[in-house]
Amino acid sequence: MISLTPNQFNMKVASYNLQEVLVVLVIIGILLLLALPNLMPLISKAKSTEAQIQLNQIYSSQTTYRYMYSKYSVDLNEIDFEAPKTVNENGRSYYHYEILSATNNSFKARATAITDFDGDGVFNVWEIDENGAPKQIVKD
Repeated sequence: MISLTPNQFNMKVASYNLQEVLVVLVIIGILLLLALPNLMPLISKAKSTEAQIQLNQIYSSQTTYRYMYSKYSVDLNEIDFEAPKTVNENGRSYYHYEILSATNNSFKARATAITDFDGDGVFNVWEIDENGAPKQIVKD
């Protein structure tokens, strides 16, 4: 049987106190505030990738529709494009999608940001046409 002496209960373990932990958290917070303005363009660029991918999907759907009916459609439902739910609708999308115009030979679709990514009051806008290359119309 193992017996413990009273000195074995009083062993001290090296640790940090609350003040030291709080100082470290404050320093990390200050560093984040300094780095955040430099990261905002990267965040905007990452979010705009969504618009480019969805506009390319609209382009593919429009192309397929044109092969079948010899014209482009002005209705997203006709080309079987279902826009993802926006963050306002408890989804993950940051853009609203619409077809601006469509004729037998051309179409134009637009993705408009529903949130201001960098807080400057300008909303990001992308467009695509029958040529298939997304173009940034308004940069956020």
